[in-house]
Amino acid sequence: MHRLTEKNIDRLREWEPWAQGEQSEPGQAAFTRVQLDRFVRGEVVPTVILRGGEPIGSASLTLDEYLANAELGYWIDRHEEGRGIVSRACSALIEHAAELGIRRVEIRTAERNRRSCRVAERLGFAREGLLRQALPIGESRLDVALYGLLV
Repeated sequence: MHRLTEKNIDRLREWEPWAQGEQSEPGQAAFTRVQLDRFVRGEVVPTVILRGGEPIGSASLTLDEYLANAELGYWIDRHEEGRGIVSRACSALIEHAAELGIRRVEIRTAERNRRSCRVAERLGFAREGLLRQALPIGESRLDVALYGLLV
C-alpha cells in the first residue's frame, strides 16, 4: 500500500488529512498494525482493493456498535477511477455492515471532491447536510458533504 499511496500522494493530499505528513513504509506498517488491532476489537473493517493480486485502493468501515452506525471511506488509484470498482467495493462493505447489525452508514467527503460525492450518490446515499470547515487539509479547512444511507 505504501507504493500505491506514494504514487497517488498529490491527489490524496487534496482531500485526506492523513496524507498531509510524510509517508513512509514504517509508518504504513504501523498504521496497518493499528487497523488490524481495531479490526480485532470490532471497531473497523479495513479492506484493500486488489486487481490481479496488486493493491489499487482501499475501502473501510468505521463502526459504532453502540449507535449501530458506520462511516464508509474509500480511495483508489487515479488510473482505476471511473470503472465502478469503488462502488462495488463499497456495496460489499454496506452489505457486510447490514450483516453486522449496522442500521445507518455515512460518507463524509470534501464538498469539492465531486468524484467522491458521485460515488455516494450512485450508491443511493442521500445528501443530508454540510459540515462547514470540518476537514483540515494543510493550512485550510474544507467544507464536508454528509451523506447517509439507512440499511
